[in-house]
Amino acid sequence: MTAPKKTAVAVLALMGAVLGSAALADRGMGMGMGMGGEGRGAMLMDRFDEIDADKNGKITQEELAAHRAAEFAAADTNGDGALSAEELQAKMLAEMLARHSARMIENMDNDGNGSLSADEMGKGPMAENFARIDTDNDGAISKDEAKAAAEKVGKRKEGRRHMMGQDDN
Repeated sequence: MTAPKKTAVAVLALMGAVLGSAALADRGMGMGMGMGGEGRGAMLMDRFDEIDADKNGKITQEELAAHRAAEFAAADTNGDGALSAEELQAKMLAEMLARHSARMIENMDNDGNGSLSADEMGKGPMAENFARIDTDNDGAISKDEAKAAAEKVGKRKEGRRHMMGQDDN
């Protein structure tokens, strides 16, 4: 097999592995390739430098396999060679929180120092929506008002899922 053909086969194999990981991640079963619905290319780019162990700007099948093995071992906190539901949940939660935290800093870090001050954090959604939730305008939110606001948000989310064809039915 010629060198260009070997390169093409390697690239296709790598993309198959990455796309397979992305497909599993889309179903909530991926290991370490990002699980947030951001596109497959973005997932690869987000993790590229981490996977590229020799830092030569290229990912080999061996590097990808080593990365996935390390991700698995890190998630296997009890070292039994299998991932329990709790271990998977902990890994997925940690990845989700890491992505969410990074987005918050990216969106709210006005001074660019890599962290959020109390001023940058703002008042928060509850304070910003206080007047809307306090429907009787008495300056306080009752449990009934909080419940009504939560139900209203739930109905909006359900309506969006319905419009997008994501009903549970």
